[in-house]
Amino acid sequence: MLKFQNVSKVYDDGFKAVDSISFEIPKGELLVLIGPSGSGKSTTMKMINRMVPHSSGTISINGKDTDSYVASELRRSIGYVIQQIGLFPHYTIEKNISIVPQLNGWSAEKTKARVMELMELVGLDPTIFAGRYPKELSGGQQQRVGIARALASDPEVILMDEPFSALDPLTREQLQGELISLHKKLNKTIIFVTHDMDEALKMGDRIAIMKDGKLLQLDTPEKLLHEPAHGFVEEFIGKHRIIQNPELMPVIDIMSESVITTLPQSSPEKAITLIRQRKITDLIIVNEEKHLLGIVSAYDVIKKLNSIQTIEEVMTPVEHFLLDTTSAKDAIIMMDESPFGMIPIVNDKMKVVGLVTRGSLLSAMSSQWTETEDTHE
Repeated sequence: MLKFQNVSKVYDDGFKAVDSISFEIPKGELLVLIGPSGSGKSTTMKMINRMVPHSSGTISINGKDTDSYVASELRRSIGYVIQQIGLFPHYTIEKNISIVPQLNGWSAEKTKARVMELMELVGLDPTIFAGRYPKELSGGQQQRVGIARALASDPEVILMDEPFSALDPLTREQLQGELISLHKKLNKTIIFVTHDMDEALKMGDRIAIMKDGKLLQLDTPEKLLHEPAHGFVEEFIGKHRIIQNPELMPVIDIMSESVITTLPQSSPEKAITLIRQRKITDLIIVNEEKHLLGIVSAYDVIKKLNSIQTIEEVMTPVEHFLLDTTSAKDAIIMMDESPFGMIPIVNDKMKVVGLVTRGSLLSAMSSQWTETEDTHE
C-alpha cells in the first residue's frame, strides 16, 4: 500500500539524514518508527507527505509515485497529527476539524455531519465542545481534536509525529488505548513516530528501528523481543526485555500482587481520587468477597462524572483474565487482546489475586533474564 524503494535524504551540507531505506506498509497497519535523536525517523515520516522532499529513491502510495501529486493535494489526502497539535486558536473546535474537508470542496452539510461524527468518535460531545476554542480545552482534549482533524477527510494514511509525548502519563495512557481502538475500528494505515520503546511495543503492529539514517530492523514487537537482528537493536530495546521460555514461567511469578480494587457502589469522585493517589489509569472492580466483576477506566469516569452515581454504571465486564495456574506465555498471548492493557489474575473461586500489565510483564521478564545471567556467571 505504502512503499519506500531505496529512499535517501541528503541535505545541502552533505548530511545524509536517511540512507537508502526500503520497506512496505500494508493497508491497515500501524507502523511505529523509533530510534535515538537524529536517527531519521521523523524525516522518514515527513517524506511521505513531502513536508521533507526525498533526495533519491521512490515513495509510492497504492502504486502511485508521491512525486506525481501536487504537493498541497498530497498533504490534504494524508492525515497529520503532531506533538504541538497545531490548532488555530481563533477557530472553534468545529472549524478546526472542518478545514481539510472544506479545502477539498465538501459541502457545508457533509462537512458538518463529518465533524459531528468525528467528535463523537474521539470522545468529545459536539453539543458541548463544537463551539469552544482550543484554549478552553485540556491538553488531552486538544490532542483528540488533532486526531479528529487528521481523520476529517477520511484519508487512507495518517502520520503521527510523537503525538502524545507532551501529555501527562494518565492522559497519554488513555489516548494510546483510544488510538488502538480507533485503529482497529477504522483500519487506517498509520505511521507513528515515538522515542518511547514501551509506547512502541504497545502501539505497533510492527516496529521499525532506525539509527544514523539506516533501517536496522522492521518486525513485530514479538520478533524484535525474541530475535533482535542487530546489536544496537538489542541494546535499544533493552536486552533484559528479551523473553526466555515464558511457557515455563508461572503467571504468578510475573504478576503484581498489589492490585488496586474498589467496589461497584463507589462514587465517581472516590474513584478519581483513588486513581490519582495511586497514579493508575484503571480500577479493578470486585465485590465484597474480592471476586472479579469488571474494570473501570479513568477516562470513562471523568467523561461521565456528572451523570453517574456509582462507577458500576461505567464498568466494563472483564472478558480477559487468567487463572493463577496459567503461564507467562498465556499472559503474553492474551495481552494483545486486552483493551485495558492489563490482565487480572484470579484463583479458581474468581477471587482477584494479582495483576499483569504490559509494564510488569516486561519488568518481570527482565528480572528473570538478569537472574539467569547471574546464575551462569
